[in-house]
Amino acid sequence: MDEVSAQEARAALATVERGRLSVVERIAVPAWYWWFVAAGWVVLGILGDLGNPWVTSTATLLFGALHAGVAPRVVSGRHGSGELSVRAEVAGGRVTVAVLGGLVLLTGVTVGAAFALSADGSGHPATGASVLAAVIVLLGGPMLIARVRRTARLAGAP
Repeated sequence: MDEVSAQEARAALATVERGRLSVVERIAVPAWYWWFVAAGWVVLGILGDLGNPWVTSTATLLFGALHAGVAPRVVSGRHGSGELSVRAEVAGGRVTVAVLGGLVLLTGVTVGAAFALSADGSGHPATGASVLAAVIVLLGGPMLIARVRRTARLAGAP
């Protein structure tokens, strides 16, 4: 049996680490998802301001059902593109928790902003608050994923 030198072992480990980091960089949520959530948020805000509770409730349930069908596949961070599927052990549950937790927090921000806009006399408080939420989703979503990647890189560091 051939012995592996310390230098060869270090080179092999460095190659493995470069490969791991390359895969970590593939952790992603598709860009269309952020646009889907932002657009849905704005549409629900507009419908809320129209004042028809049946339309608003139906649209909310439909959007929720559509999101529930899409989210399990895309918010895991494992399927950012069609090229590569990141293993669950590499992506971990961080992406799902971060994305869904962020959306729950953003719901609170939206309600608070709508109350503030209504108190200020805005004619369309739900629309204004939903546009704010949409901007946060579009700008903050990719930033959130970048932070998850940074955490994943550090988690594997020696």
